[in-house]
Amino acid sequence: MDVVEWLRGLGLEQYETAFREAEIGLDILPDLTDADLVELGVSLGNRKRLLKAIAALASRPAPSGEPGSDEAERRQLTVMFCDLVGSTEISARLDPEDMRDVIRAYQDACSGAVARYEGFVARFMGDGILAYFGFPRAHEDEAERAIRSGLDIVDAVAKLETPARRKLAVRVGIATGIVVVGDLIGQGPGQERDVVGETPNLAARLQVLAAPGTVVIAEATMRLVGRTFDLASLGVHALKGFETPVPVWSVLRDARTSTRFEAFRSHGLSPMVNRERETALLRDRWQRSRNGEGHVVLISGEAGIGKSRIVAALAEHATASPHVAIRYQCSPHHVNNALYPILSEIGRAAGLVDDNRRRRSSTSSKAFSCAMGWTLVSTHRSLPGRSRSLRPIAIPQSI
Repeated sequence: MDVVEWLRGLGLEQYETAFREAEIGLDILPDLTDADLVELGVSLGNRKRLLKAIAALASRPAPSGEPGSDEAERRQLTVMFCDLVGSTEISARLDPEDMRDVIRAYQDACSGAVARYEGFVARFMGDGILAYFGFPRAHEDEAERAIRSGLDIVDAVAKLETPARRKLAVRVGIATGIVVVGDLIGQGPGQERDVVGETPNLAARLQVLAAPGTVVIAEATMRLVGRTFDLASLGVHALKGFETPVPVWSVLRDARTSTRFEAFRSHGLSPMVNRERETALLRDRWQRSRNGEGHVVLISGEAGIGKSRIVAALAEHATASPHVAIRYQCSPHHVNNALYPILSEIGRAAGLVDDNRRRRSSTSSKAFSCAMGWTLVSTHRSLPGRSRSLRPIAIPQSI
């Protein structure tokens, strides 16, 4: 269960957006006060209802696999270890209270980035932070979430204004592997969830290899993210506690691949099987569009049934004819970014996504404007005056 489901169960789904934008999760619900709910725009009656529900939720025993349960389990986990660069030197010249403010700002920035991608901060260790992705909640893209969180942490920490009066930097190490997670260690307020396995140790060793302001990942993590990110190989390193040398990569940026489908197909596409009817229909609609009869086609089907593969087959077929392809793709990591699919495509098409975003090529911008203008004009001219209904293509469930 998450906050959205909880609110819907109370019949208060109108506050979903406010809770999401404030990054409020189940972990901090017990800390909400009446003043906090006022700031979120909750009416008096609903504040009373929410506070009663929060009290009932806090008294409910935690289910297995969530914080509060003492049952350990075996699962694949992506572990992120962050370390503040130069913290010893900073603490030597700052008053302890000022140093406390620096650490607090650093920890808040890191915690916010981890929560944004639904990770779990397992431990604060002064200037070090240990976070899990895949516990207590699991997603299919934990490695990608961890890397995006790490990149956000690098950016957020660099922008902090603190009593240190200098630009802060962080090193991030990320590793993925099988662990046993969930055992409670310690007593009282100091209790925390322990992880048994080599993955946390590997993440900590990788963090040492990272240059200030960079994210370093292990081989298993690299394989899981495919071509989602641009990576630079750092070679093979002998790490303390590991018998064999470990290959290491540094994460540079988001890759320029247009879709998630492309990002995970670095070795080419698999053959099409039993999709002759669907591909023939798409090719027919493409040919009609080229002849001046505009069409819109909706492809629907269960996840993993082959929708993206069919679209890729059409794109391959269309390469023989002059055309401009524009792709818009939503992302679960940008649900609060308005018009994200459109803005990201504009950035890709105009060549604005690069290492130095300040140096934007006027040539690429003009090329993008011409391409978009040509597309809009040609589409407008080719569509017939009479309206046409949307033609869905339902993908059979069996292959």
